[in-house]
Amino acid sequence: MDVKTVCLGMLTDGEASGYDLKKKFESSFAHFFAAGYGSIYPALASLAEQDLVSCTEIPQQGKPDRKVYRITEQGRRRLLAELDNPNPSHKIRSEFLATMCFAHLMTTEQIQAVLKNRIADIEHYEAMFDEFENTCMPDWPAGAVFTVGLGRTVMGAMKRYIEEHGQTLLEHAEEQQQSAAG
Repeated sequence: MDVKTVCLGMLTDGEASGYDLKKKFESSFAHFFAAGYGSIYPALASLAEQDLVSCTEIPQQGKPDRKVYRITEQGRRRLLAELDNPNPSHKIRSEFLATMCFAHLMTTEQIQAVLKNRIADIEHYEAMFDEFENTCMPDWPAGAVFTVGLGRTVMGAMKRYIEEHGQTLLEHAEEQQQSAAG
């Protein structure tokens, strides 16, 4: 699924600006789908060109006009067609995992820093999941609740794995450093 399709899906919740969609990508979608302004705004422009969304410009004092998008009926049909996929891919792009593949080239201190920062990121997501559960999740559709639950499970498993196996990685790095020095 691409950014355009996700934007269409988000717009089924109501009209939104590119800024609003970016905030949603940073919150409820952050643990599984990343998108920045550089992909959101071109996606919205393309969707508007195809009449899949409509755009209303709202004047603002001292700022550029605010563009608010809403999904069209044609856009809803396109979204439903895109959702009619019984085998959506599950791709993971993780800079953390790519970095850990090369841990044998890193110092113990570098590895410790990466692991510590990954744990901090996971704890940030866990706090975000707690906030969702305590505030807005009761009003969310079942699919959104499912993604938060799965995200919590995946993040929890990753945290446990790092805590249980990170020391082995550090010990191996230290052994390599000692054999290189001596």
